[in-house]
Amino acid sequence: MTDKKILVLDIDGTLVNSEKKITPETLKYLKMIQEQGHIVALASGRPFPGLKQYSDALGLAEYGGYALSFNGGKVISCATQEVIYTKAIPNRYAKILYEFAKERHIGMVTYKDNQVITGTDTDGYMEFEARLNHMELCQVDDFLKVVDFDMIKCLMTAEPEVAEQYEKELAALVSPDLNVFRSEPYFIEITVKGVDKAESIARLLEHIDMKREQCICCGDGFNDKTMVEYAGVGVAMGNAQQVVKDVADYVTASCDEDGLVEVIKKFVL
Repeated sequence: MTDKKILVLDIDGTLVNSEKKITPETLKYLKMIQEQGHIVALASGRPFPGLKQYSDALGLAEYGGYALSFNGGKVISCATQEVIYTKAIPNRYAKILYEFAKERHIGMVTYKDNQVITGTDTDGYMEFEARLNHMELCQVDDFLKVVDFDMIKCLMTAEPEVAEQYEKELAALVSPDLNVFRSEPYFIEITVKGVDKAESIARLLEHIDMKREQCICCGDGFNDKTMVEYAGVGVAMGNAQQVVKDVADYVTASCDEDGLVEVIKKFVL
């Protein structure tokens, strides 16, 4: 197939509408292009279990699609479960991060298999994160003993009025080796430097022997900016942040108006 394309999609605000659902029309077109031999990949800040319901709905395992979880920190083949690329926080940082959270009496979680693991007091923000991703929240007595692996992502939870200050303090403590940013007013995310959607897409394309020119990336949020910029065709949803629209080659309709169908008709079919 000479004009084969790979369509890389963010989930929230892109693949799903504001009710967190894939519309029947969008689903129909995404299955149609996969049947024709094109590839679909999902790229999200969520851990893999939080992507699974969407990859299942799109039939990515059946059609040979890919999942880029943790903002590209881990890339897997949905068909074989092979890990194609991973970039994690060296384990020596676990103690530094955990002590920072304990001293400030804020929450901290990381991810293992189907569990969201915490060694701090649980809070509503952690419960929301676990529920959103269909994972079990697990409180452990000895966090540093349980987390004997390199974390792909660590998440701290704090009330919005103090989270901004803690984000700055933490960034000063762990820079330049780790990225520290807020994905929500109450979530402080930590990944290793260099984790972003564009970098992981580049690794995936290399692995499957496809070129950047064959890649169409669609997104709406701040963490989608790099991949929209990187793609052969970078698409911002109608509901996207202005910074994403500014770097996009094309602005489509919003996620509530089947914006992806417009993209597929224009750039794939």
